[in-house]
Amino acid sequence: MEFLENRKTALARLNREIVACRLCPRLVEHRERVALNKRAAYQSCEYWAKPVPGFGDPSARVLLLGLAPGAHGSNRTGRMFTGDGSGIFLYRVLHRAGYSNQPTAARVGDGLRLSGAYITAAARCAPPDNKPTPAELKNCADFLAREMALLPNLRVVVALGKVAWDAYLAWRKNSGKAAPSPKPAFGHGAEVDLGDGPILLGSYHPSQQNTFTGKLTEKQMLAVLRRAQKFSNRAPALGPPADPFRRRHGGGARRQKD
Repeated sequence: MEFLENRKTALARLNREIVACRLCPRLVEHRERVALNKRAAYQSCEYWAKPVPGFGDPSARVLLLGLAPGAHGSNRTGRMFTGDGSGIFLYRVLHRAGYSNQPTAARVGDGLRLSGAYITAAARCAPPDNKPTPAELKNCADFLAREMALLPNLRVVVALGKVAWDAYLAWRKNSGKAAPSPKPAFGHGAEVDLGDGPILLGSYHPSQQNTFTGKLTEKQMLAVLRRAQKFSNRAPALGPPADPFRRRHGGGARRQKD
């Protein structure tokens, strides 16, 4: 228990560093300008307009790795995948998979809790056109590496989109782990197990562009999460037992070769 509390303290310290970051001038300007030029629906809202830290269960076995905060979602609310269409889709599926205690996420303090999962992103600030530059992603890479070190129970990383997929593979390389050659191709349901780190699973990003067009359905994403849960349950957890609301599922997506 003391070890878990120390990890919670270290994660909180890291998150404060993330929130204070101003390394990328373009992203700082964009996130703050968006907060001034609010959408009509959010005129009464005070935007977060800072880097968005990760959040979730410190004993998580599954990490969901996204692209970046949404300009009027996380950049407004200050919590990953909260306040926009992507979050509406994602938390509904996370609830069905047993990782979230409720299917909705509206704001910090809304009662949302994750069990067995932690959510973060390759970039921590909302980028113009949802496209962080390689230099901006590199500036954020250290935050991801430090999060991974503070989440020792991780068994699976679910990459939500190709940018997240590449960020995980870059983390492996920078951590001195075996670099697969050729580089595994991203795809929905793609799966990479190199034996010396969390298994990597691919999922299309739950952007409205993907969910509105039917490229990504709840059924498809649920299959990936159930696959992640199957892998995460292979080894004994190092942390405390999961919260009572967590449900276990079996089965999942068919394995795809890379």
